[in-house]
Amino acid sequence: MEQVIVTIFLALFALQFAIEFGLNELNLRQVAISAAQKAIPDAFRGKIDAQDYAKSVDYTLTNGRFHRWSEIYGSTILLLVLLSGSLGVVDQWAGQWAESSALGRYGQGIIFCCAVAVIFTVTGLPTELYSTFGIEAKFGFNKTTLGLYFSDKIKGLILSLVIGVPFLLVVLWLMEIMGSTWWLWAFAFISLFQLLMIVIFPTFIAPWFNKFEPLKEGELRERILALAEQIGFQTSGIYSMDGSKRSAHSNAYFTGIGKAKRIVLFDTLIEQMTTTQGLAVLAHEMGHYKMKHIRRMLLVQTVFLFAGLYILSLLVAYPPFFAAFGLAPSNHGALVLFTLVSGPFTFYLAPLMNRLSRKHEYEADRFAALTLRDGKPMEEALINLTVKNLSNLTPHPWYSAYHYSHPTAVERIEAIRRLAAFS
Repeated sequence: MEQVIVTIFLALFALQFAIEFGLNELNLRQVAISAAQKAIPDAFRGKIDAQDYAKSVDYTLTNGRFHRWSEIYGSTILLLVLLSGSLGVVDQWAGQWAESSALGRYGQGIIFCCAVAVIFTVTGLPTELYSTFGIEAKFGFNKTTLGLYFSDKIKGLILSLVIGVPFLLVVLWLMEIMGSTWWLWAFAFISLFQLLMIVIFPTFIAPWFNKFEPLKEGELRERILALAEQIGFQTSGIYSMDGSKRSAHSNAYFTGIGKAKRIVLFDTLIEQMTTTQGLAVLAHEMGHYKMKHIRRMLLVQTVFLFAGLYILSLLVAYPPFFAAFGLAPSNHGALVLFTLVSGPFTFYLAPLMNRLSRKHEYEADRFAALTLRDGKPMEEALINLTVKNLSNLTPHPWYSAYHYSHPTAVERIEAIRRLAAFS
């Protein structure tokens, strides 16, 4: 039975790899052909000069070519870890360390999970470093120093120990003492934990990585406050974030729930956009809240969590699942294995989630245009963001549908213009 499990996994793994690799090649070909034909979409004619268009094409092609090798590299690492018996060796080592250090009955599980996380973090460094300090630096986006990069890694490690280890301990404890219904208790705990993290993230975690300052008095702040009052969007404050210390890319978002909601603007966005364009971006973000998109996505994720934990509860009691990948049955082994092998079984869900997300983006754009009584600011903001971020103007439709959680800028602008035509 173990061989059957490995065969099914490898077949689905190969299918996922072939689809993702093939879509990347289709996208590269599409972009190259469009560039050769100078096929700039109508929405961007006169809005992007030849030099910026050529740079955006180069940026897209460079990332796509790098993705070929990073995908091969990442897939090879995953297969080596799963099929070489490495997990069993790490588990035995974790058990010996836990016993010699008197770390208690859950020590082995925590050490094992942390060790596997370290393996993938370390093996992922080469591609991450090249992407950040190679590609992003080449195109003028990277502002991160090596010191800041590794400082972020250390902070992430500390957070994992302070928050992640107690979280893991509770899950392992529930799996141990709650019998066959452990997954229901774990579902309740994880759901509450996620809500707690949404509340505390903007106040206690995000400021550890970035500097947040109240948006300075001025026209933009006044118009944002007026807009928030107009649509009944309650917020604990409007903040500027020093995103420029890591990247020249720009964005805006709101975070938190209830009274803890914050509006956050990257300092790069404030610098790159006019007041009207910035207001349109914020109206779009407020639209997500007013149209309950965040709640819907949380609900969908909660359903996936429920289903995933139920499936995990079945696998925990199925020894061949562990034997197939060289592990002795254990709760911590089940958690790690399920995380590592689930991708090939669930990758088809990504485009379905993207379809829902894209629908929400169209609705938020429409909300912004109707709220401001003019779609032009949102259209100009999209063009500005696309040009400044060197975004792909001509992605292959299949690649976009599979990978993009947002419609392309061209698709969004066309939808805004259709709305204006019917208004």
